[in-house]
Parts: sequence; C-alpha cells; structure tokens
Amino acid sequence: MRGIRLGSIFGIPIKLDATFLLILPVFAYLIGTDVTTLVEQVFNPTFGAGIDPAVLTQGYTPFVLGAAAAVGLFACVLLHELGHSVVAMYHGYEIDSITLWLLGGVAQFTEMPEDWKIEFQVAVAGPIVSVTLGVLGYAGFTLVAGGGQPIATFLLGYLMLANVVLAAFNMLPGFPMDGGRVLRALLARTRTHARATQIAAEVGKGFAVLLGLLALFSGPNLLLLALAFFIYIGAAGEAQQTVLKAAFQGVTVGDVMTGEADLHTVSPDDSVADLMSRMFHERHTGYPVVENGDLVGMVTLGDAQSVDEVERDAMRVDDVMATDIYTATPETDAMNALQTMQQEGIGRLPVVDADGELCGIISRTDLMTAFDIIQQSGSAPSESMGPSVSPFGR
Repeated sequence: MRGIRLGSIFGIPIKLDATFLLILPVFAYLIGTDVTTLVEQVFNPTFGAGIDPAVLTQGYTPFVLGAAAAVGLFACVLLHELGHSVVAMYHGYEIDSITLWLLGGVAQFTEMPEDWKIEFQVAVAGPIVSVTLGVLGYAGFTLVAGGGQPIATFLLGYLMLANVVLAAFNMLPGFPMDGGRVLRALLARTRTHARATQIAAEVGKGFAVLLGLLALFSGPNLLLLALAFFIYIGAAGEAQQTVLKAAFQGVTVGDVMTGEADLHTVSPDDSVADLMSRMFHERHTGYPVVENGDLVGMVTLGDAQSVDEVERDAMRVDDVMATDIYTATPETDAMNALQTMQQEGIGRLPVVDADGELCGIISRTDLMTAFDIIQQSGSAPSESMGPSVSPFGR
C-alpha cells in the first residue's frame, strides 16, 4: 500500500494512507456522539467508574474526547502491527512498511513465512500486544476511576475496551486476518502450505459472506460491509498468490521469457505513428527501446495513446518512452518477476544477462500462460530447456 511516510520504527517505514485521513474524523465524531451511552451503559454500571456524563458533554468536550480516543485507537493499531512485525523480523523476515488506512493497519511483509510455527508466532503476536494494552488500560482505568479525572477515566476505559475487542475480532477465522493465519498455521502442520492456504481462504471467504450479511441487515453498516469485502478479496488474493508460488517453484524467467531470437524492439528515433502500426500488426502492447545495442527504455501502448493522433507522425518514441525501468535476469524466479510487475503496476520486464545485455522480455501474459500449462500438465518446464528457450510463447 502506498501512503504518506511519517517516519520509521525499528527501521520499518510508517505510512498513512489517504483513507486514514478521511476515516479519522469519522471515528472522532462517532466516539464523541457515543460518550453518554458508553458512560451510562458500560463504564459506570460495569466498572464502577463514577463518571458524571454531564461533565463530558459540555461544549466541544465530546468531540475533543472523540478525537483523542480515535488517535489513541489508531496508535494501538500501529502497536498491534508492530507486534507482528517485530516477531517476523526476529525470524529474519523483512517488513516493507506499516500503513494505517481506512480499516485499521496493514504490515506489508516482503515474504510471508511458510513454516507453520513461525507463522503461528507472527499471527498471535498482534493480538497479544492488543490484550497487553487492554490490561494496561484497565490498570490505568482502575487507578483514576472515581478520582475526579473523568476525561482520563473515559479515555483509558475506551482504549481498554477497544484493545480487547481488537484482539478478539482479529482472532476470528477470517483469513487473512490474524485468526485466519493462525488457522492456516495449524492446518499446515499436516498439509502443504498451499493446501492449508486454500482451506483457510475458503473459511475466510465464508466468514466474509456472513459478515457482509450481518452488515446489510444491521443498518446497513457501511464500515462493516467494507471490512467484509476486504476480507473476501484478501482471502481470494492470497490463495491465488500461494497457488502461483507453488506452481512456479523452480521456474525461472529464462524458462518462460521470449528469447532474443524472437524479441521485437524499437528505436528511440521511430515515430509514434510507426510504433502504433507495429503494435497493430505484431499484436504487442510493449517494446524494449534499443539504441546502438543498448537498452534505453520501454514503451507501451498507453505511452503511445497519450499522444494526440495528429501529432503521432512528429513525435518520436524517445519522447514518450519510460527510462526508469525494472529489469529481470534469466535466473530470476518467475514468481519474483510476477510480484515485481504486480507491485509496480507494469505489464512486462526486459530481461538482461550478466553483462547487462538485453536477451529477452517477459510479460504477465507469458507468466499466466506458463501457469495454465503447469497446472494442466502438473509439472514445471524441464531444466534442460535452458534460458534461451521460450516454451510458453507470447
């Protein structure tokens, strides 16, 4: 997830997604309008807080409380995600970032652990942090309750309950939430990681459907509906990624790419009109741009279409091509190449050899065709094919 970088903790970049800036005032408003209900129905009768609701509902006090509680809640969510991240880092896994967004927080791992014991430890770390924060909140709440500090009592009581609810909700088996990851870890004790993921994902999607129905018949509750949608998409997406990773085990870019013999390139001096004509006749939507044998850029159909039709004869490829390009080598894992394309939003990668010379190109179409063939045949391409062979075509 992209976002505004705030800084880093333990070397992990901390970011704010734009949706966080939208949801924070909403949370502040909802908490502020619920102050009296929380005091009269929860804190006073259940915990004996002794808070006078009138003190907390004067002027702008409810909304100041709401804002403070909302910021505190997201700070606790950040600590929850740091719990996952620190344990993962202890086991040698890299964390790309932690991002606060519409539905809480997301710790983006470079690679998810496949050892069930490590995944179990990483998954439960977040809820353990939340429960610990809840206990600390309760300790602070009991110290200040009835002591003439209604604002501090309310905030500590709210964060106490919020952290317990956060831990409990995250432990529900809605993969890819924490509970779903715990379920996958337990399933992986006696199954392959891919099979455990498929089962956990199906459970997660079922949970998301139930959550969605609850959201529809209880309001509708748009935030809960968005969460259900996120869980369903997340479960389906991670299951697909795991299946792809299993299928591409041992498959390299060199096994799948279009090799040098069949490689089509363009020159930076070609006109955009000629480029469009070649795309039509050769049915390619992206080309490496080569000058004097050197790779100087990539140009795509989108780049060409950005030029007005009347200007395409005058504009050249080097006017529209991208020069900041990602590349792969023939030895790069096919799955790593696909992940690079997904993360960077690109459709193809030029392939360069150890000397930096262009020797091929690999596209999402190549990889998806390869995946279909592997799935149908039940095996990856033979190692004897070598890096210059393109068994899957374009």
